[in-house]
Amino acid sequence: MFAYKVDNGLLNNGCFLDALGLVPHVFLLFSTFPILFIGWGSQSSKVHIHHSTWLHFPGHNLRWLLTVVLLFVLVCEIAEGIVSDGFNQSRHLHLYMPAGLGMLAAITSIVYYHNIETSNFPKLLIALLIYWTLPFITKTIKFVKYDDHGIGLMQLRFCITGLLALLYGLLLGVEVNVILQRRYMWFPCPTEVKPPDDLQDLGVRFLQPFVNLLSKSTYWWMNTFITSAHKRPIDLKTIGKLPISMRALTNFQRLRKAFDAQKGPVPLKGSRWIWLALRQAFGRPLVLSITFRFIADLLGFAGPLCISGIVHHISSDNHSALPPVKLLGVHFISSEAFLANAYVLAVLLFLALLLQRTFLQASYYVAIETGIKLRAAIQTKIYHKIMRLCTSNMSMGDMTTAQICSLVARDTNHLMWFFFLCPNLWAMPVQIVMGVLLLYSLLGVSALIGATVIVILAPLQYFVATRLSRAQKSTLEYTSERLKKTNELLRGIKLLKLYAWEHIFRSSVEETRRQELRNLRTFALYTSLSIFMNAAIPIAAVLTIFAVHVHVHSGTDFDLSPAVAFGSLSLFHILVTPLFLLSSVLHSTVKALVRVLVLWPQYALQLQAKLVNRKNKAKQDVNRNFEQQDQELTASANQDEDVCIKIVNGYFTWTQGCPTLSNIDIKVPFGQLTMIVGQVGCGKSSLLLAALGEMQKISGNITWNNLPKSDSEENVRKRGSVAYASQRPWLLNATVEENILFDMAPNEKRYKEVIEVCQLQPDIDTLPQGDQTVIGERGIILSGGQRQRICVARALYQHTNVVFLDDPFSALDIHLSDHLMREGILKLLRQEKRTVVLVTHKLQYLPHADWIIAMRDGTVQTQGTLKDIQCAEPELFEQWRTLMNRQDKENTTELKRKSFRRPMYSTDTLATEDEDEDSTTSTDEDSLRAELRHRTTIPWSSFATYLRAAGLLLLPLLVLSQLTKHSLMVAIDFWLAHWTSRVIAAQIESAERNCTGTKDCEFSHSSYLQVFCGLCALGIVLCLVTSLAVEWTGLRVSRELHCSLLRTIVLAPMRLFETTPLGNILNRFSADTNTIDQHIPVTLECLSRSTLLCVSAVGVISYVTPLFLFALLPLAVACYFIQKYFRVASRDLQQLEDSTEMPLLSHYSQTIEGLTTIRAFRHEQRFKKKLLEHTDANNISSLFLMAANRWLEVRMEYIGAFVVLIAAVASISNALCSQLSAGLVGLGLTYALMVSNYLNWIVRNLADMEVHLGCVKRVSSLIHTQPERYDGLMTPAQVPAGWPKYGEIQIKNLSVRYDSSLKPVLRHVSAHIRPGQKVGICGRTGSGKSSFSLALFRMLDTIEGNRIIDGIDIAKLPLQTLRSKFSIILQDPILFSGTIRFNLDPERKATDQMLWEALEIAQLMPRFTQILRSTDAMVTEGGENFSQGQRQLFCLARAFVRKSSILIMDEATASIDMATESILQKVVMTAFADRTVVTIAVSPCTSLNYCTLYKTTQQGSSTLALKLTCE
Repeated sequence: MFAYKVDNGLLNNGCFLDALGLVPHVFLLFSTFPILFIGWGSQSSKVHIHHSTWLHFPGHNLRWLLTVVLLFVLVCEIAEGIVSDGFNQSRHLHLYMPAGLGMLAAITSIVYYHNIETSNFPKLLIALLIYWTLPFITKTIKFVKYDDHGIGLMQLRFCITGLLALLYGLLLGVEVNVILQRRYMWFPCPTEVKPPDDLQDLGVRFLQPFVNLLSKSTYWWMNTFITSAHKRPIDLKTIGKLPISMRALTNFQRLRKAFDAQKGPVPLKGSRWIWLALRQAFGRPLVLSITFRFIADLLGFAGPLCISGIVHHISSDNHSALPPVKLLGVHFISSEAFLANAYVLAVLLFLALLLQRTFLQASYYVAIETGIKLRAAIQTKIYHKIMRLCTSNMSMGDMTTAQICSLVARDTNHLMWFFFLCPNLWAMPVQIVMGVLLLYSLLGVSALIGATVIVILAPLQYFVATRLSRAQKSTLEYTSERLKKTNELLRGIKLLKLYAWEHIFRSSVEETRRQELRNLRTFALYTSLSIFMNAAIPIAAVLTIFAVHVHVHSGTDFDLSPAVAFGSLSLFHILVTPLFLLSSVLHSTVKALVRVLVLWPQYALQLQAKLVNRKNKAKQDVNRNFEQQDQELTASANQDEDVCIKIVNGYFTWTQGCPTLSNIDIKVPFGQLTMIVGQVGCGKSSLLLAALGEMQKISGNITWNNLPKSDSEENVRKRGSVAYASQRPWLLNATVEENILFDMAPNEKRYKEVIEVCQLQPDIDTLPQGDQTVIGERGIILSGGQRQRICVARALYQHTNVVFLDDPFSALDIHLSDHLMREGILKLLRQEKRTVVLVTHKLQYLPHADWIIAMRDGTVQTQGTLKDIQCAEPELFEQWRTLMNRQDKENTTELKRKSFRRPMYSTDTLATEDEDEDSTTSTDEDSLRAELRHRTTIPWSSFATYLRAAGLLLLPLLVLSQLTKHSLMVAIDFWLAHWTSRVIAAQIESAERNCTGTKDCEFSHSSYLQVFCGLCALGIVLCLVTSLAVEWTGLRVSRELHCSLLRTIVLAPMRLFETTPLGNILNRFSADTNTIDQHIPVTLECLSRSTLLCVSAVGVISYVTPLFLFALLPLAVACYFIQKYFRVASRDLQQLEDSTEMPLLSHYSQTIEGLTTIRAFRHEQRFKKKLLEHTDANNISSLFLMAANRWLEVRMEYIGAFVVLIAAVASISNALCSQLSAGLVGLGLTYALMVSNYLNWIVRNLADMEVHLGCVKRVSSLIHTQPERYDGLMTPAQVPAGWPKYGEIQIKNLSVRYDSSLKPVLRHVSAHIRPGQKVGICGRTGSGKSSFSLALFRMLDTIEGNRIIDGIDIAKLPLQTLRSKFSIILQDPILFSGTIRFNLDPERKATDQMLWEALEIAQLMPRFTQILRSTDAMVTEGGENFSQGQRQLFCLARAFVRKSSILIMDEATASIDMATESILQKVVMTAFADRTVVTIAVSPCTSLNYCTLYKTTQQGSSTLALKLTCE
């Protein structure tokens, strides 16, 4: 009872000193609880901040860190008091009760501070100021009195008291600092601080930078976000905007500033300046991430050490610690005795795990956030360079859109992941060295031997990783080639079906797929080996370690024991991870370095070189170099006041070779209509682009007199833009209205006027949402004519002085052309006195031109008014007049154009939509509930589809091998526990028998070691079997699904391609197939492994300590709800990340394709701003997804820590009470230590698998498409040889439709076309002309009627045979990448002579002899190395090669100049004199040379309208 005596004064009484410490805690609790309950936090300035965040007080983070340390020290004080009290004969509550109350007060203080800070009401912090002062004084008094009584550093309580005094003093200092900084008391004028701009922005919802330290470390602020995702899908509106510091513009400016800082007087060589700039811009957060990683790795070693200590405590009497010292009436224990207690070690293990997981996730977060910022900055920098890229290099293939998109999508991601891997590069070597040293302290030399095994096998790991990367790279090459062929197949599917070539192209894709699968097989093999080695090498190393240890230390004090075995096993689990990952991390780092050191500077230099060409040449003259331009303007102002554009002695080229345009001397008068005419390929479009500065100028001068005499960029941008409509329509992936307005202010009157001029209203009426319909990338849902008219409408709507129209009539029928010319160009633009430059083949409009420029072979043939040309070039004028007179005959038939009906958006479909609208609205709420239910369930049906594709052999092998392998892994560990327990039992028995040194008392390890070796060998074999089974299963599924998908798509009816965007179908072959090929097998293996490991761990822990089952239930419930909420949010965020990445890449490709238009309009800044929006949207999705992953991992890690704590306490109690063997305790704790990792990977992989199975679902739904009916009543052998021999066509009462759900497009059509007859079918757009031709190929659904050709009803023929007998030329020219021979004759049936003859007939030989030196000359993708007209001529040659008795021409001359068209008409009359030719045209003039002319009415019925005599 000495502790309670007060004879020597109160301050010399231990109980009083402890009780004195209660006063501050009681004061704080009583003073703050009323304030917290009353709710002062609601009466605050928080109304100015919309989030539940705050303006941090000075020292905010330091306060939180000190409070966390204070809580840890108080926990240690409580534990020390309890342990010390165990040595006393009576209970001394004062040893731990004040510490418990102090812990409650510390928690109350931080909660109170949080509310005051949120309320921004610092005056209430006076309570904390008083509180920190009081415990600082009491702890200091206690510390001094301990020192007076001789209590020193050897006693743990003395150290704890000193630490507490220090911490309370530091917190007092923090509180004083708040007063000095904010001046909220004792100062006349308090400091007013406004909250950050981000917190005042209602759109910012990513709060990680603003919340307190506890919320940052646990991602508590994400709780509401994660749970709300379960109620409503996450979209861009939900996630809001990025904070300012994370936006792409902010980081781009930071990176640009860092780059500029490196451009000193002595520039650095090589790529060193890049790294220095990156370090300056983003180095500090990376250092912070590395620091967090170091701390986490050091705390990670606490697990094995605590396990070893616990098992050692259980397996021995543990008298090694110093006995406690009794002073002041109570016992004082040393730190060694404190740490020798098993329960203390369990609590310390728990706290160490919490801190280790927290620091690890913080390291991950900082590294990934920095990588995302870097990616955004580099993507923005690339885009700024693209905006100044010379289009000549794009058109000539020096740099493709795919290359730039790859640079944006892949290379920037490599650099981002390099930043993520940086902490691993620094931390892993330290982790390995520390692990080896600790293993050596436990096992001695055998630890070095085991580490040597891993080091020796590490090169093998690196070799496999290298081969794996090489196989993946090779696979990507074949994947790209397959996707290129698939893309061409899908884009040209209509032509391929009409020519019966779809099976040829399918075989080509399948051949590439077979090569891809061969590489995928190699990839799968090396992936299997990698998985195998990751699982097998640890087993082999553990076997080696224990075998050597038993051989070296058998019978000594270092003999194998549970403490040594399971402590070293836990250490080995930590050590194996960095040893295995180091090779992969180094490989990935080298890959990222290569991207930066080689590709990034290379692309930067390429871009820079191309910029220099533009900057120094073309840009000088075309509104770029303003000072020089002003001088030119001043010099020429008096001479050419009426000239808008003037080019003198201009030579222009697309490449560095021969000039494309030579000796160009032209002028374009102000406010007048200038027409540029000439044959196909003569350089008309190039002349426009040269004037715009898009071509490389070799020599000459360009003068724009419409420029202001000011170097103000704003004025130039306002007055110098050109409304440009390119020959190839360029549209944004936006609404029709947005494409027309093009960021101009809405003007309803002008908008309606432009719509009327371009005759777009009927087309808009057929679209689902009118002019608010999103028309898709490249206007995919519109026809060529619609796309062209929207581009023209955009040019007409703009308020620019100059309008460039590049062949706007090529895709329009004659009536639309006439209306556009009359109302748009001659009326609207002339009234506004705008300068118009028109490129056209329509010579009938020449009389309306104020100025004419005639081009020929890249030079100006002549220029002037029509009268001037009549006098100067009479022959040319006569040629023009002949062609113009031919066009005048069109006036004999006047047809009024009505609605342009597309099968995709038929009025029938729209009517059905209107009828269903009411019923759909009523079920919206039910659909939402059903969708939410669907989002919370795993798509098991898709999983079943995936497994069914694996087959009956691989699936059972996969399941059995996995179950057997993990059962064997558990058996190995159980055997190790049994073995080590027997060693301890033998040692105890030897001690009891008091026998030392005799062989009879020595424990024999041989039998145990043999069993252990056998189990390990079998485990290694099963590791190989399981890894191979998983990868081969995935490979078989990939092959089966892709084969079925390709076969289905090729055989699908055209309706599928008309109603489904091409990008959606292509995504099934690209992204979805890639996921099935490479991602699902790895995810499936990881999911099955982590699930079985987790089940094994829970089973082992429950077997060792059955009491754990009672705690398992609440933990399982917590895990269930965490994974339930996370899966839904993760899936939404992953889909959102993917969906925001596509517009970003699409914006790059759209910009590259429309560079000329963007720069002509001077809209660079608008597109840069749009890029920032897309980049920020993608980055905010990535950041939320990363934060959600951290949210999950922190919670799973904390649950895992609780599992370890419960398992440890239960095991210790069980071992002390019921003599549970130390080996089983070590086994249970070792498994418990890994549970958090298993739980984390289960949920993560489950969420990933759920997303991946969506790919299987989409592919599977497309596979179930109903194919065309290729079989007929007749077999190919029954079709007469040479059919059709004569080409007689009889159509009787034919009615067809595009789909069974739509109305007929042709009704009761009857016609008779005699053998060799030339027939023209004309009519307005949408009247059914093309439907008539498609009906002959059985491309439409037949309702009734017959089509008899040469006496055979084509409905009886096999589809392949039927289509292979006809030839057709479509309006849209389609060429495929490959040789000219392949494009003309992919079946390789024609001889060289036949091919040359076809090229001669198509008028390609006279003008393109240099290009077409061989039929093996290459054609680029889409025929981009030829003009539109040239591509159309190739399509004509293709039809001539087949030489069938029936030729159908569907507006085949739309893109050809009239002179060439006239020649081709004569060729058709001669070369096909004995063949039946059906020509479809929008105007009668194209068909005037034909014997019979049919017209089609609006309803699609046909009547014999006119009979003409053949000329």
